[in-house]
Amino acid sequence: MDKFIKKIKVNELKDGIIVNDVFFVKFKKGMKAYKNGYFFELTLSDNSGANIDYKYWGPGDELSVKSLYDSISADSIVNIQAPAKISTYNNKLELGSNDKNSIRVLKEGEYEISDFIRKSSKNIESMMDEVLKFIALVEDINIKKLLDSLFGNPVFQNKFKNHPGAIEIHHGWVGGLMEHTLEVAKYCKASWEIYPKLNKDLLIAGALMHDLGKMEELTTTTRIKGTVTGQLVGHLILGAIFVSNKCDELSINGDLKSKLLHIISSHHGKLEYGAPKEPMFPEAVVIYYADELSSKISEMIEFVDSSKESTEDDFMFHKRSLKNIFLK
Repeated sequence: MDKFIKKIKVNELKDGIIVNDVFFVKFKKGMKAYKNGYFFELTLSDNSGANIDYKYWGPGDELSVKSLYDSISADSIVNIQAPAKISTYNNKLELGSNDKNSIRVLKEGEYEISDFIRKSSKNIESMMDEVLKFIALVEDINIKKLLDSLFGNPVFQNKFKNHPGAIEIHHGWVGGLMEHTLEVAKYCKASWEIYPKLNKDLLIAGALMHDLGKMEELTTTTRIKGTVTGQLVGHLILGAIFVSNKCDELSINGDLKSKLLHIISSHHGKLEYGAPKEPMFPEAVVIYYADELSSKISEMIEFVDSSKESTEDDFMFHKRSLKNIFLK
């Protein structure tokens, strides 16, 4: 079976281009009537992380348009071809066509999944080796037992090292969770070297486990998206539940268990950032700021790199932080 290989990324599309390419369907909007018939709209994307709206302008045969609409679902991979064309509407690029043969849902095996989900630029196995080296530094028997029970499990380890760290804000790619986790661990290492009174073993455990709830909060299909449980509960609570159950299984109780759960629960730092508790001891403070450094630096680097591709201006407005970012 021949595969459709992506030709141009969404963030490289320009006005006037005739499209014959593949995309994944990020969002699907309902059918509506217009003067010549019925239309529907899709939000399309790829591994660039950029989006473009696609509008299918169908005929007056409602059942025909509905049949095409029903054949497409969120997460579908679609091939869109001529006469589909990029145009500008309200200062925004969009893709449109009016021929039902211009859009087709592809089957598994007809596309390369790497065209739609980014992978870490860093070597997955090398990062896993670094994680295991951190675990080897642990001296506390119970913490060592806990970490070995998780990261020594081949099924858990494989899921952890290939899981994304987010949908798109920071580390939103395959291997992103491990990349982010390792960055947090390295910031923690710098902290205990500066402040030797910090509990090294607690910092390592907290760094390596603080975001484990994301393994249940996020899932990867043809894109990275939130699970129902993840949307309803969130990764801080999911992570605390997971680690609490693992501690019970290994008979790890008392202050150690409470401190580990507090680190996980407080690593967003502030109540308004979704943390059930704010950090209440030094190691928890370190992990909160380490998490912030890793996420914020990654987010800004991604923003600068992507903005440089779309503008020659010195600054670009960053919506999440509500400020201009210097790009030079």
